[in-house]
Amino acid sequence: MYPRLEEKILSRIQKDPSSPVLWWDHRWWQGKEFLALVEESTRNLEKSGITKGSRIVIFSPNAPVVAILSMAAWRLGATMVPLNSRGGVEAGKRIIKKVEPAGVIIHEGMAPLMEEFEKEHVPCVIAPLEGPVPSFKAAQTSPSDPRIAMIFATSGSTGNPKAVPLTHGNLLGNVTALEQGVSIIRKGIHFMNVLPNFHSYGYTVSVLLPLCVGAPYVPQPSFTPLQDTFQALEEAEVEVLVAVPTMLTFLLGAVEKGMAPPATLKYVVSGGERLNPSLQERVEKKLGITILQGYGLTECSPVVSCNPSPEGNKPGTVGTFLPGYEWEIRDQAGNLLDPSEEGVLWVRGPSVTEGYFRDTDMSSKRFANGWMNTGDVVRVDEEGYLSVLDRATDLIIVGGFNVYPQEIEAVLNEHPQVKMATVVGISHHLTGEYPKAFVIPQEPHGISARELIDFCKERLAHYKVPRKVEFVDSFPLSGVGKVLRKELKKRG
Repeated sequence: MYPRLEEKILSRIQKDPSSPVLWWDHRWWQGKEFLALVEESTRNLEKSGITKGSRIVIFSPNAPVVAILSMAAWRLGATMVPLNSRGGVEAGKRIIKKVEPAGVIIHEGMAPLMEEFEKEHVPCVIAPLEGPVPSFKAAQTSPSDPRIAMIFATSGSTGNPKAVPLTHGNLLGNVTALEQGVSIIRKGIHFMNVLPNFHSYGYTVSVLLPLCVGAPYVPQPSFTPLQDTFQALEEAEVEVLVAVPTMLTFLLGAVEKGMAPPATLKYVVSGGERLNPSLQERVEKKLGITILQGYGLTECSPVVSCNPSPEGNKPGTVGTFLPGYEWEIRDQAGNLLDPSEEGVLWVRGPSVTEGYFRDTDMSSKRFANGWMNTGDVVRVDEEGYLSVLDRATDLIIVGGFNVYPQEIEAVLNEHPQVKMATVVGISHHLTGEYPKAFVIPQEPHGISARELIDFCKERLAHYKVPRKVEFVDSFPLSGVGKVLRKELKKRG
């Protein structure tokens, strides 16, 4: 069975305490420097009253304190709960009410948030971004299972916050599977940590994975301004950037406007949203890199599949299943289909959580006999490469026909005047729904709605062609860079 995370990380760093662990403030931190801050933070948390099963919330940009607090909390048998500092006070209160933390760690400049939580009698303390974590008076709350290392908040498709508990075994299972299944992951390779740590994708792949395998990583508080990100990529000689497709659009735009591509960058691991193959081709050519697209869910710690290597890369797919996963294709009612058919993906394995935190009703809707319903409609080809066709909840039904938004988006994105496209279903009294496209053009007024509709008519069945096209300057995005389709649907 897997050891605990802190045991694996401590064991690795203690064998070579002079090796670099992370980059901060224009220099590499050695392992012994990192461990000294972990030791001090552990003492302060213990003094505060943190014990087995305590839950600690942190609101912080990417910084050393995230990993320092994680290690200190785990050494005491406690659980980390990273949350989005930009998600709003009310959203923060809702998830805090659900997880009942013993304390909340925030960074400087968040005084208004601190005042709100103290009104709710939740202990709150400011920690420097470089650590250590100071002591405070912890609240006495009912303990949770000390096997739980992390709880991630996710709204999913309902908009209601769900708390996803991931055990040490879940997370180490995912890290081990990534190390075995993706060839570029190795000791000594430099990672950049720029995705938000309150999302399991950013945390597992950009923080935990580097710490566990001995790959020095670069916490970057924000992706923008791009000049700062490019400077950090250059100074720390980053080889792997973990990103979402919207970031690649910005990278490409910066390079096309004259910014020099980072010299050492070799690979981008892309996830979170479907990557447009034409965008992938343009970015790879312009930046001279390889993009490996993957797929995952918070409930799976999170990575389910990834293109395994530069040689085994199949653009347009999210790669092959990581070692340890079992999978099935089922229909909407949960009946088993042939593996070659399109249908809803169900998975099980060491990385899959057992259910939602203190929510048996929601757990019963997604989990059964160790299997989890991903809610994603997929296809697996004869070589075992997975393609995600759409979220089952995003499916558009036009006159009884199933229409996948991503199929229409792929066609629209082929047009040279389209920068990005998103398609949603709009209610209609005759057909049930019709597809509507929201398009960010390459140039203002460079293309008309009629031209795009005609372009789709030449390439799609008639019921899949968007009835309407609306041009926009940007899409509403979640904290991790996913397009918020629900917000677009509200525009009608």
